[in-house]
Amino acid sequence: MASNSQSGNAEVPPVLPSIPLTNEPGPRDASLGALAKDVTTHLSTLVRSEVELAKAEVTAEVKKGVQGSVFFVIAAVIGLFSLFYLFFTLAEFLSIWLNRAAGFGITFLFMLLVAGLFGFLGYLRVRKIRKPERTIDSLKDSAQVLAQRGDRDNVREIADGTSGRHAAAG
Repeated sequence: MASNSQSGNAEVPPVLPSIPLTNEPGPRDASLGALAKDVTTHLSTLVRSEVELAKAEVTAEVKKGVQGSVFFVIAAVIGLFSLFYLFFTLAEFLSIWLNRAAGFGITFLFMLLVAGLFGFLGYLRVRKIRKPERTIDSLKDSAQVLAQRGDRDNVREIADGTSGRHAAAG
């Protein structure tokens, strides 16, 4: 199970169990059943670790998104509710010195600027959301190791660029 290395810090995903992804020298006299059990255990641990890592990273990014959306909500509330009351109040106040239509126009532009400011603050917060890079890198590494363990000859041919030559010759 996953355990936190730093409790209370939501930015750092928990430490996850892992299995070595290098070629390990295994016992030469192990039975096929024991080897299959080891493969199943390692694969299960790998899948669980990948899921836990993805969950930890996505949870952190969703929290950032929720925090950023608060600014969008504030912008919407100000834009909808205060437009009605403040629009008339400010426009009537400006009509003391200006034409009444000019007072209403200036008030409308002011409220648009306030709503735009909160919308921009929300955009800045949501823009900080990142993709789960550690999970993507880990999945690529796992796929590469599994491919190497599954078909070593084919992987060597692909690395050397000779796989197409064998197919064309055959």
